[in-house]
Amino acid sequence: MAAAACALTACGLLGPHYARPDIPPPQTWRNAPAVDSVAAWPSAQWWEGFDSLTLNQLIEQARTANDDIAAAIARIRQADAQVRIAGAPLLPTLDAGAQATRQRAKTTALSPGGRLSSTPATFNTFNAQLSASYQVDFWGRNWALRDAARMAAVASRYDRVTVELGVMTSVATTYFQALELHDRLKVAQDNVASARDILKGLQLEAQVGIITALDVAQQETTVATLEAAIPPLQQQLAQTIDALAILVGKQPEAVAHGSSDRAASVGIPSGGGLDIAGGTLADLAVPRVGPGMPSELLTRRPDVAQAEAQLVAANADIAAARAAFFPSINLTAEGGYASTALSTLVNPANRIFSIGAGLTQPIFHGGEILGQYQLNKARYQELLADYHKAVIAAFGNVEDALVAVQQSAEQLQRQQQAVATARHAYELTQAQFHAGTINILVVLSTETALFTAEDTLVQVKYSHLNALVALFGALGGGWQRT
Repeated sequence: MAAAACALTACGLLGPHYARPDIPPPQTWRNAPAVDSVAAWPSAQWWEGFDSLTLNQLIEQARTANDDIAAAIARIRQADAQVRIAGAPLLPTLDAGAQATRQRAKTTALSPGGRLSSTPATFNTFNAQLSASYQVDFWGRNWALRDAARMAAVASRYDRVTVELGVMTSVATTYFQALELHDRLKVAQDNVASARDILKGLQLEAQVGIITALDVAQQETTVATLEAAIPPLQQQLAQTIDALAILVGKQPEAVAHGSSDRAASVGIPSGGGLDIAGGTLADLAVPRVGPGMPSELLTRRPDVAQAEAQLVAANADIAAARAAFFPSINLTAEGGYASTALSTLVNPANRIFSIGAGLTQPIFHGGEILGQYQLNKARYQELLADYHKAVIAAFGNVEDALVAVQQSAEQLQRQQQAVATARHAYELTQAQFHAGTINILVVLSTETALFTAEDTLVQVKYSHLNALVALFGALGGGWQRT
């Protein structure tokens, strides 16, 4: 009856098992595309949908050489070692020891005359023994600590996936930014060349008196303005490629240039390495992607899985803290041989042993045990709030990415039309100006509008690609919890 009562007490001590917090998902996505137009979930190699060999190479290098990923892998090893450490108290400990001493001490003896006398004596002592101890985990404290460490190790694996997904999306967006800046430099240089051609024609016309010097000065201002926009773009491109080099774990010179004349034309030195400067946004494919059911998202987000694993670990820590209020039972045993002569050490007559059992009930620890219990409960509440935030943030990330993809696609279509219209207007004004029906101010106005529209088009393309990458990341990058 006493054993049954203790068992029931132990069951009540550990409390209820962990239950996943109930956070209802939305019924549908507000900005989801047509169901039959895209796949339900992205694949694990989502970046291959952009059809860029350079991007594939960069991501593969980042997966093997990125320092953040390497640090996450090291954290997994640390967590696995903590599991081994936390599981050790579940097993008995066994130690072997041997000791040899030689000492000189005074011995007291009774003389024939009835008087006590002490005389020095030198003797040896030899001892060899095995000792074992075991703490009976009656209240489940050691099991709870082992479970907490095990779930922390699981969380470290989800953290590694989260870090890797973040690195891959950063590589993609940084590479796209490099291509965007390269394309903007190309547009700017083409516009400078076009503006210079117009300036030469105006200078010739000014020499024969067809136009005034003011018309020439206005075009010179346009050329100078366009040329002034190039150095900041070159600076941003160099800095972006340096950031890309860090992401793939390499020195900047390893990926900071291409070997073509096109690279040198935008201010990038030639040499070995990946030909970042040789690409363009126009070479990229635009993959189609869409979400599945909102209720499935939580099994596809490694950050949400990590938050839940930490919550489960905190729940186990509470159980361990509760068990500390109850007595601990320790079993010990020692056995071996002890002798004053090494030659007779293993004689049966020299065998020694001891067996013991002890029970320790905490009574007063200055509030340490209660404080630890309250600390673990508060830690659980903190992680519960983190888990709730991770879940609602996951749904919010998908909604934000969906609307960004939708709106940037529409903006891209309209901007392409704006460029076509601006180019047509520019060609018309050039013809009318040379025919003498309009003045140079109209030409300059349409010229500026065309240059601005072309530059904006490149930026809109980059925004749309960024939105697609963000959607891949928000959907978990093809990862799925098993």
